[in-house]
Parts: sequence; C-alpha cells; structure tokens
Amino acid sequence: MNQPANRFGPFWLQPEVRTGHMLTLFAGAYSTIGLLTFVALGTPYVLTVYLGVPQGEQGAVSGYLHTFQEAVSLLVFAPLGVMADRIGRRQVYAGGLLLMGIAYALYSFASSIPELYAYRLIYAVGIAAATGMLGTIGADYTEERSRGLAVAGIGVLNALGVISVTIGLGRLPQFFVERGASEAAAGHDAHFVVAGLCFLVAMLLAFGLKGGTPVARGRRLPVRELFRSGLAEARNPRIALSYACGFIARSDLVLLGTYSVLWGTTVATSRGMDAAQAMAEGRKVFAIASAAALAWLFVIGVVIDRVNRVTGIIICMTIASMGYLGTMFIDDPLVKSAIPLLVLLGMGQISAFAGAQTLITKEAPPESRASVIGMFNICGAAGILTTTAIGGVLFDRIGPHAPFVLVGCLTVLLIVAAVVCRIRAPGPLSDRAARSAALVS
Repeated sequence: MNQPANRFGPFWLQPEVRTGHMLTLFAGAYSTIGLLTFVALGTPYVLTVYLGVPQGEQGAVSGYLHTFQEAVSLLVFAPLGVMADRIGRRQVYAGGLLLMGIAYALYSFASSIPELYAYRLIYAVGIAAATGMLGTIGADYTEERSRGLAVAGIGVLNALGVISVTIGLGRLPQFFVERGASEAAAGHDAHFVVAGLCFLVAMLLAFGLKGGTPVARGRRLPVRELFRSGLAEARNPRIALSYACGFIARSDLVLLGTYSVLWGTTVATSRGMDAAQAMAEGRKVFAIASAAALAWLFVIGVVIDRVNRVTGIIICMTIASMGYLGTMFIDDPLVKSAIPLLVLLGMGQISAFAGAQTLITKEAPPESRASVIGMFNICGAAGILTTTAIGGVLFDRIGPHAPFVLVGCLTVLLIVAAVVCRIRAPGPLSDRAARSAALVS
C-alpha cells in the first residue's frame, strides 16, 4: 500500500521526517549563518579595545585571520563529513554550534594575536561542522522534487539571520556602553550574549533534529571508504561538475561581500566623504545586490526544480556570468544607473549558489552524502582562498571591476564544461520534469 504524501508546506519530505524536524532545521538555518558572521563584527572591536592594534594594521590582521580560518576548514571538512556519515548529522551540527559558542566566549579575552588565532581555530572547526551539516541535512530531509525550493528556503533564512545579527547583535557593545558599561566590559558582555545564543541553538538542534543517518547502521560505509569517497565519487561527471561549481559559488559570495563594499567605499572616499560616510555608501552597494539575491532566490529555486539539474547549472551559471561580466560597464557603483547591473550581480551570485547546492545534494549518494558534501565544501574553501589572494591584487592594480570579471570568465569556462556534461552525462530528469514528460508521451 502506498504511504501518504509527506509534506511541510511546499516541501516534499522523506518518509521519516516530521514537521518538528523541519522546523528545527529552519531555526538552525536562520541562526547558524547569522551567528557565524558576528566574528566579522567582533574582530575589529577586539583588535581595537583589547589588543590595541593600530587602525592601519587591522585590515592585514583580519585578512590573515580569515585566511587561517579557511585553511583550517580545508583540513576539517572531510573528517567532519566522515564523522557525520558514521555517527549522524545531529551530533556534528550541535557540536559545531557548541564550539562556536566556546570560541565566542573566549574571543574577547585574547591577550595577544597568537591567542586570537587559537580561538579562531576553535571557531573554524565549529563553523565547518555547522555549515557542512546545514546543507547535508537539507538534502537528507527533502525529496528530489522540491530540493531546489528547499535550498532557496534555507538560503532566505540564512540571509535574514545575517541581517538580524548585523542590525541587532552588532549593536550590543554600544547598547551596553550606553547603559554605563566600559568599552572592555561591553565587549565581553556582547560576546557572552552571542556565545549563549550558540549554546541555546546547539541544545535546540540536539533535541529537535532527526537522529541517525539516511541509511541503516548495517549499510554504513567503513571510515576508510568514506574518506576515499569524496574523491572517488568525482568519477561521476556531475559530481565533478558540482565540485567545480562549489569553487565558483563559494568564492562568489566572498567576492560580493568584500569587493562590492570596498568598491563603493573607495568611490565615496574619492568624493571627499569621511570614513563613516564612505563605509555607509559602500554598504549600500552590497545591500542592493543582496536584496536582489534574496528576492530572486525562490524564483530560481522553482526553476531548478523543473529542469534537469545540469540544465539548471547552465541556467544559473549563465546568469552569474552575466552579472559578473556586467561590472565592466559600471564606472560608478553609487549612481542610479548602476542599480540594474548591481541587481543582476546579486541575482547571479545567488543563482550560482542555488545551482551548485542542488546539484551536489542530488548526486551525492545517501550512504556517503556528508563526506561528498565535505569535499564540495573543501572546493569552496579553496575558491575563497584563491579569490581572496588574487582578487585584492587585481582590485588594486587593474580596477575595482577586475575581481568580478575574473570570476565571470571562470564561470564562462564552467558553463562550457556544464554543456559538455549535459550532452555526455545528463543524468535523470527532475521529478517534476519526468512527470511532465510522462504525461506528454
């Protein structure tokens, strides 16, 4: 006898997934990315108030810390994926938030730069565990027919979480100072609040997510085979393509967040604005692109669910290439005439993310899904390191548009590879497309 359809709103769920599991996942999606971004807000405060690093040196120190963080992620994504495939996603996800909380609780007590690196190491392992499991669990819980929509929903919650942290938690030090605390005490209190929220979310995940793995205990692969699976599965052309997409999609996000703000700030400074005004203008550039991405995400999610996944990659990366190459036509990102191109830039960035995420979650085998997605995340971290290293040089020596054009050109090459993959190894139609084809025949 057929089991009744298992749905949560527009999302088709796997048979054993319940409404409470999905609500917990969505709560994690809202809080995880938002909480991890607080380190970008807290680091300048720690460098200024506690360590006395001069303003002119803080950019370099922050850059080195971020590079170190991504290098740690490269090392731990694979073993964390293997652990999740052996013991379950819930433990790894909750453990990641727990480590983030410990790092935040200690962060403002750093008495030297090396000590800050030690706390950043704990933080890096925590975010690698949390972000890796967020994508993996989203794939575990949903059926293929609505996985693109699920990626879109999780992405929207990620964005709303970041906005909430930036507006709310980012003002915590000022909030405590206005109520009589010293700058040092206010920083400690702010980090304690964020740490407490991490611990609270960890408890919610530990009790609210579905336990176990998608396969029965007897079918779980040995640890050695799981470690090999990330590379071995690349023999599947569509998984190899998804790894390349991960390299581009993750670097896209950092590129947009870093260089769009820097571009706007540089132009505003050249107009004679002071530092605070220039930073505010720079954020407007990022805000326009981010708002467009947020509005576009559900649209591209619906499109992806109605076509072959490789076809979806071609569509998504075409939009992304148009957005990034379109920056060549922007002379001043602060004028109104630049808004349509900035909107296209945001649409392109989020399309690349959604396309890459839905392809890897479809193709990764259930018994080694977390390990394969771990390799996907490794490719993403490598993309971030590469873009961060090369993008800054291009920005200074060629022009503000240069980092975007570089990624645009790489995306064009990826489109060519996707077209070849679509011809030679297209894979199955999406569930929706398959049903439509059956009705036509």
